[in-house]
Amino acid sequence: MSTVSETTHNGAVAVGAPPAPAADDGLSPSQLAAKYGLSVSGARPGLAEYTRQLWGRRHFINEFAKARTAAQYTQARLGQLWQVMTPLLNAAVYYLIFGVLIGTRKGVDNFIAFLVTGIFIFTFTQSSVMSGVRAVAGNLGLIRALHFPRASMPIAFTLMQLQQLMMSMFVLIAIVLMTGEVPDASWLLLIPALLTQWVFNTGLAMIVARLGSKMTDLAQLMPFMLRTWMYTSGVMYSIENLTSKAPHFVRVLLDINPAAVYIDLARFALIDSVTSSQLPPHVWISALAWALLVGVGGYIYFWKAEEQYGRG
Repeated sequence: MSTVSETTHNGAVAVGAPPAPAADDGLSPSQLAAKYGLSVSGARPGLAEYTRQLWGRRHFINEFAKARTAAQYTQARLGQLWQVMTPLLNAAVYYLIFGVLIGTRKGVDNFIAFLVTGIFIFTFTQSSVMSGVRAVAGNLGLIRALHFPRASMPIAFTLMQLQQLMMSMFVLIAIVLMTGEVPDASWLLLIPALLTQWVFNTGLAMIVARLGSKMTDLAQLMPFMLRTWMYTSGVMYSIENLTSKAPHFVRVLLDINPAAVYIDLARFALIDSVTSSQLPPHVWISALAWALLVGVGGYIYFWKAEEQYGRG
């Protein structure tokens, strides 16, 4: 910066006073940004604003889910029939191994409906988690190209699993009818049971989506973790029968297992021989509590890392 000077009568040079400092001198970058209304590109909005933005993308979420559902089995000859055939084939294998060879069908009325219901309901959670763990890491191109709430991705994938379950329910109900069950008003209880499960699945998918965005190996470990979860959820056996002689705390731990809770509610709705006396105490409260705890908690947990998705 130059200074102002002038020559005196005796030839000496006098240096004038420097100009006054600018108004922005001494301000930090954050203070300058605040002064001129600037914000960080891609900054995380507040939770209420984030939810409002997410609601504004509801049509995108729905259409994305439908498009992924239609494209999922395009390379297979049987196409979307695999949505139904996969759990049915699993049911056949589990019936042979657990029902016949191990004998878990003993003491369980209508074991076929009991087993198939458990498999379809657990598959809903299993598929939601597996799709959620890759929801961010597997869609980095879309995330980096467009600006939208990143929670749209795991929500869309769990919505896709719900849509697939709705199609599979026709097969499940047909099997239940063929095993001798008669429709009654209790079948309507399946609706709130599946809705609370979907909220739970969505929260869990958002948790694993955030973890999977940083730990890419999580997608390889998840099948083993889910298989262990399935074996402790009463899918192929009656928890009540298996734990009749077990310590009380073991029974309690298995009963509050969220996967077992939603399976119990579906069986209670569809199978007459599953009565309220066989359900764990406060099972509906447990279902709602798991949905709120994991659904809301998973949403907040995912939102807190909003700025990190697609970077690095």
